[in-house]
Amino acid sequence: MEAKNNQEKSSLIIEFEKKMQSRRYSENTLKVYSDAIQVFFKHFNNVKEADISIQHIEQFNHEYIFKNGHSISYQNQVINAVKLFYKLMGNTSLNIEGISRPRREHKLPSVLSKQEVKMILESLTNIKHKCMLSLIYSCGLRRGELLRLKIGDIDSKRNIINVRQSKGKKDRIVPLSLKLLEMLREYYRGYKPELWLFEGQEKGMQYDERSLQLVLKKAVRKAGIKKEVSLHWLRHSYATHLLEAGTDLRYIQELLGHSSSRTTEIYTHVSTRMIQNIVSPFDQL
Repeated sequence: MEAKNNQEKSSLIIEFEKKMQSRRYSENTLKVYSDAIQVFFKHFNNVKEADISIQHIEQFNHEYIFKNGHSISYQNQVINAVKLFYKLMGNTSLNIEGISRPRREHKLPSVLSKQEVKMILESLTNIKHKCMLSLIYSCGLRRGELLRLKIGDIDSKRNIINVRQSKGKKDRIVPLSLKLLEMLREYYRGYKPELWLFEGQEKGMQYDERSLQLVLKKAVRKAGIKKEVSLHWLRHSYATHLLEAGTDLRYIQELLGHSSSRTTEIYTHVSTRMIQNIVSPFDQL
């Protein structure tokens, strides 16, 4: 019985993936949701997918999420995957709208100082690695956006980069630093990429995400910075440094590709421009 249930669920997950693909969900969303729904169904081997109820979701939270110390973010991913699965498949009496999500954590983005960014970039001796991390910081790119850049996306005549089909399937343009443009030209002469701006060891293949994170990790260690820096920190730092330099929040929103200004406003909480001007009453004692 259990084996039959698992086989049926496997077939449904494949169908679920096809439905997501036909609706043009990103590859990352497809993988995350597919993995999440597999974990969820594996926890209920003996329960048919059509018999899943809100009580099962609550049970999963207590027996799997809380017990294993998973984050609120992961809990949300599983709930979103379950909701989308039943919305697309429609084979249930489950009240999808009745499924509640956990309250979001309000964490501030992690930001590096300009000096720390400079130390990280200057620690790199490989021009390819230097170009990749410099682009993420100087243009506020997401990791996937950087790795999906093609040679033709660099418009050297207008000094812009075309970021195509990023999060939310949106295109945007970002300014390209003249200093970075010269660095990219040097990189291109040395590596001669064929399709993607940054390719792996095999021509025509995208650079690996994990390898890029490893490049940053080594650079941070070499720079002597004792922080668990991720690639997204560079994007956060770009936005915060723009804000501290007086750039209007609306422009920052456009440059980052945020749909809502509320997302961009979080950087006002980590900007030190105004905070540093406040005189502590302690200094006036």
